[in-house]
Parts: sequence; C-alpha cells; structure tokens
Amino acid sequence: MRSLYLLIITLFLSTALIAQKTERKGEFYISWGYNKEYYTLTNVSVNQPSLGNNFTFKNTLMVDHPGWDEGLFTKALSIPQYNYRFGYFFDKNKDWAFEINFDHTKALFKDNQLIHLSGTYNGRALDSSFIFSKTGTGNATNYYYLNNGANFLLFNLVKRKRFTEISNSNFAFDGLAKFGVGPVIPHVENSLFGQKNNAKFQFGGWNTGFEYALKSTFRKSIYLEFAGKLDYAYYYNLDVYQGKAKQSFGTLEFILNLGYTLPMGPKINKVNQ
Repeated sequence: MRSLYLLIITLFLSTALIAQKTERKGEFYISWGYNKEYYTLTNVSVNQPSLGNNFTFKNTLMVDHPGWDEGLFTKALSIPQYNYRFGYFFDKNKDWAFEINFDHTKALFKDNQLIHLSGTYNGRALDSSFIFSKTGTGNATNYYYLNNGANFLLFNLVKRKRFTEISNSNFAFDGLAKFGVGPVIPHVENSLFGQKNNAKFQFGGWNTGFEYALKSTFRKSIYLEFAGKLDYAYYYNLDVYQGKAKQSFGTLEFILNLGYTLPMGPKINKVNQ
C-alpha cells in the first residue's frame, strides 16, 4: 500500500511538472496616440473647366499642424494629429497579426510661400510665380488645407520580433514590422484666388505605408509603442471651386501610442516543461 501511495504521489508530481496550461490562441490589441509629419514637395494639379483653368502648383511645400504641442488637455483629444491601431495576432506563436491602422494627419500649404504656377489660367497660358497667402484680400486670398485630415487608413500585415534577452515575466520588448494599403479620406478645404470650395470629407484616393515600431509591454497588458513610418499617398477628385484637384506626396511620420493587449480567440493547451 505504501508503494502505491508513493506511485500516486510520483504521478501527481510528474503531472504537475508537465502540466497543461490553458491559453488563448490569439491576442487582441488596441492603442491611441499622436504623431508628427514631414512631407515631400508636391505638385497639385487643378482643373476648373468652367473658369478656363487647368494649371499645376509645382514643388509646393506642405507642413503639418500637430495640435498636441498647443495644450493637449485643453481641447478634445481628437483635435490634434492623433492615430489609433487595433489588431489581432492570429497564429499559435502570436508572431503575425492583421491590423487596422489610422493616422489623422494634417497637410497644409505653407502660408506666404512663393508658388510656381504653370498651365492655363482664365483661358490664357501662364507660367509664373506668386506669393500664396491666406492673409491676402479679394483674389489674393489663397490657402489649400487637408486640415481636418489627410487621413491615412491602412490594412496592415504585422510581423513581430521578440527581444527575449531583455524581456522577463513582467516586461516584454518587441519590434513590429508593418506593411499595408488602404484608402485616404481627406477633409478638403481651400480658397484659390479668392474662390472657396465647399469644405468637406471625401473619399480621395489611396495610400501605402511601411511602419516599424518598438513596443514595451508591462505585465502582459499595458504597452507603449514608438514608431517611424513611411507613407505614399495619391489623392484625386479633390473638391475645389467649380473643379477638381489631384496630387501625391510622401510622408515621414513619427508616432507615440499607448495601448492595451488582451488574450482572445480559441483556447489551446500549452505544455510547460
């Protein structure tokens, strides 16, 4: 009988040492943060048939408007240049994810810059430069804003690299490579030679982007993520007074997000050695 008890205890201890731990197969995450942008020079082509205009603003400088540097907690959190991500790691090792990635970015013609205009204006050929300024009067009033957003939406595939040598049970440090494509949903607001458009949101083209993020996760749930991103966006059919505009530009973006991660999906059995 004593031998039987020892055998049962041995089997129990062996089972405890090689125990089956129930885990979730996937991992859901969501984050919110803010961003800073730098844009390439852009050509903006404007076609206004009823006005006899078909011209291009060439090599134009665009700037962002962060907003978070003007008192983040004195205004609605969605007014500054914000971003959010939510995604799901779907494989057994939680190394691959699908992510919806949105950046509320603002792209504005820099005020008081010298603009080169080439094409047809008022039915006549024109190749000249002038000061593009919102502070002018009458026909001298000019501004061109994607100010409520150039708005990059991407559907990303994400690959995680775990830095296990500097991670432990309470802290994890990962690198995330992300690539995707998706639509742009700009808010178009402009006045060209004193003639304003009807400012509004619209579907306005497509973008593609690559992002690399460094992610620090604390106690397997709260994380801080810092990312650099390259994006290329092509916009078309943008609303201007009695016409349309199109343009493209590249963006270098820096992003800081605070997020939360949560195990999710079907349960799996993982053997602990």
